[in-house]
Amino acid sequence: MKILVINGPNINFLGIREPAIYGKNSYADLLSLLESVQQEEGISLEHFQSNHEGAIVDTIQAAYQKFDGIVINPAAYTHTSVAILDALKAVGIPAVEVHISDVDAREPFRQISYPGLYCEKTIKGQGIAGYRQAILYLKEKYG
Repeated sequence: MKILVINGPNINFLGIREPAIYGKNSYADLLSLLESVQQEEGISLEHFQSNHEGAIVDTIQAAYQKFDGIVINPAAYTHTSVAILDALKAVGIPAVEVHISDVDAREPFRQISYPGLYCEKTIKGQGIAGYRQAILYLKEKYG
C-alpha cells in the first residue's frame, strides 16, 4: 500500500506556531511519526508540505494512479479551497482529512471544510497521533 501525506500552510511551523492550540510537537516530530508508522505497518509513505495552494493541487494531481490513499491536512485551506476539493475529486483516491486541533471547538469559520466534502473520514483534535489513525484507517479499508 502506498499513501501520500499532504500538509498545508504553516504545518512546517508545528511546535512554534500557537503551541497551546497545535501542541509542542515539531514538524520533525511529525515526520518521525510517519517514518515509524511506515516501518511498523509495512506500507510506503510519501509526504509533502506546502504553504501554496497550487502546489498542493499539483501534488494531488501527480498522485493520480500512483497512490492508494491520501492523508491530507489542508490547514487553513480547509476553509477556503474548492481547488483542493476539486483536485481530490478528480483523482478519485480514497482520502482522510486530519486536523491537529479540534476545529469544532474553535472559531465558526473553521467549521467549514471544502476538502472534507470529498474525504471519507475526518480525524480532529488528536494532535499528530491523528495521522497514525488516518493511515491505519486507509490500510485497514484498502490495504
